[in-house]
Amino acid sequence: MMHQAGSKHFSEDIWRRLQPWERRLDEELAQLEPELIRIRRHLHAHPEPSGEEIETSKFVTKRIQQAGVDAWIARSDIGNRVGVVADLTIGKPAANAPLIAMRCDLDALRMPDEKQVEYASRIPGVAHACGHDAHTSVLLGAALAMSAINSQPGELADDDGVRLRFLFQPAEETSHGAEWLVSQGAMENVDAVLGMHVDPERTAGTVGIRYGALTANCDEIEIEINGHGGHAARPHHSVDPIAAAAHLVSTLYEFLPRTVDSRSAAVVTIGKISGGYAPNVIPERVELSGTLRTTDSKTRDVLKARLQDICTGVEQTSGAKVRLRFRQPLKAVVNHPRITAALEQSASRVLGPENTEIIDQPSMGGEDFSVYLDHAPGALLRLGCGISGTESTFLHSSLFDIDERAIGFGARILLRTALVLSADIQANAAKESA
Repeated sequence: MMHQAGSKHFSEDIWRRLQPWERRLDEELAQLEPELIRIRRHLHAHPEPSGEEIETSKFVTKRIQQAGVDAWIARSDIGNRVGVVADLTIGKPAANAPLIAMRCDLDALRMPDEKQVEYASRIPGVAHACGHDAHTSVLLGAALAMSAINSQPGELADDDGVRLRFLFQPAEETSHGAEWLVSQGAMENVDAVLGMHVDPERTAGTVGIRYGALTANCDEIEIEINGHGGHAARPHHSVDPIAAAAHLVSTLYEFLPRTVDSRSAAVVTIGKISGGYAPNVIPERVELSGTLRTTDSKTRDVLKARLQDICTGVEQTSGAKVRLRFRQPLKAVVNHPRITAALEQSASRVLGPENTEIIDQPSMGGEDFSVYLDHAPGALLRLGCGISGTESTFLHSSLFDIDERAIGFGARILLRTALVLSADIQANAAKESA
């Protein structure tokens, strides 16, 4: 549904004070737009997979330091120098001014890029098919615009100011990068964190705002089934792990959905089955892997317990040993209401209330933006990037591309949100101390 942002979210006094900032932001980002498109196309042509964003991190650091922004490169858990953290103080913020973080992701996917464009991937088997090159360009644009304003304050009031932190995160696709940055202090002293993800199902110039759960809890499932191998002609001499695996998958799909309230969003998928040597050999072992996705913790706990019960039942009926493991648990992104309201009202000011949509249902996808929410309140929005008048190419498609106008829209929305949150937090702190 379409929703008009309410004026009650943030006072008109705050927005009036921010109007000079808004004008300057729009001016700077309009001038930066050609460069940001060039940056996006460079990144798109030179993708790096999760944990290997070494050159991308160097590129971001060099450009951001050229603009006078302090930045440092983080490290992965295996020592690669990937990920960038940059701090910028603009104007003269009050002593109690909060630190507002904004996050993007750097990594590409291990898949081909089959677009026929000059900026298509030059790295075989690696492609920016999830829009992280656009996210990086948005955040670079935000940093460059604010740095330019800082060097030429113009009509801004002497006592105006804001403290910003820019998080250029590696390894989002593998759900490791947020933890790497957090472990190296990226969320220290952060009062709020913002993020966005491009959405090709919305045209550029529109956004989706979700109050509450935006993404799902994600648990990777690994199941190992050990039997007793033998000749295909004499199955009575063996314990067949393939038969047990087939029965297990069928039982999971049949009974897990009937374990919880049908109104509770939940999905289990087995995406990989491996085992066997030859058509006439019953193997010793079969391995299955998949995911369990839920949007609330109670449903998650119930389904994890039921999944174990089903594995135990298959073990008892088949005679095979069934071992279940849950790996890489990832919490749902649950957007903070006040910060979501700031995103909504900022998007409405940039794009108009008619282009600011409230999302009714959460996505069943996962996002490690949730890791930051353990350390500070935050929210993530869906940034429309679809190209009007063309057939949509969805995320993780080898033909994925964007309407590059979305880059400027994203930067304008994030920066307005950071400014209004900073002003609002300070105003509330002043009221409390009065």
